[in-house]
Amino acid sequence: MAGSPVLLAAVSILSAFQQSYFAFRVGRMRKKYKIMPPAVTGSLEFERTFRAQQNCVEFYPVFLITLWMAGCYFNQVFAACLGLVYIYARWQYFFGYSEAVAKRLFGFLLSLVVLTLLAVVSILGIANSFLDEYLDIEVTKKVGWRF
Repeated sequence: MAGSPVLLAAVSILSAFQQSYFAFRVGRMRKKYKIMPPAVTGSLEFERTFRAQQNCVEFYPVFLITLWMAGCYFNQVFAACLGLVYIYARWQYFFGYSEAVAKRLFGFLLSLVVLTLLAVVSILGIANSFLDEYLDIEVTKKVGWRF
């Protein structure tokens, strides 16, 4: 990756704020329904919100790793754009799930598509860098691509 990873950093901090907001929403639900930690059961509204937040947390490391690998080894702008789509997808997922279980599907599927794309371009970029660095094979020049 040439230059500063400012786009990846901006998307990362935005996603961290989003994760914090989701946790804040769970805290508000705990207060609203008087559910004291460590309890994770109570009203259906609380349980849906809690599960939505936990699911977002579970996918978060995969998102950050693939975002940075795609940005560093493939293309920072492309990875950052996919990162923004992922943030949007998780927003849709969280609020859809908080409202009704059936409403989580769009956000969930969109986030899986984005994670898959980030993983694929990460693998392509890493493979290209490996071939160039250790085997002196410049695949991108041979096929006319520019990462």
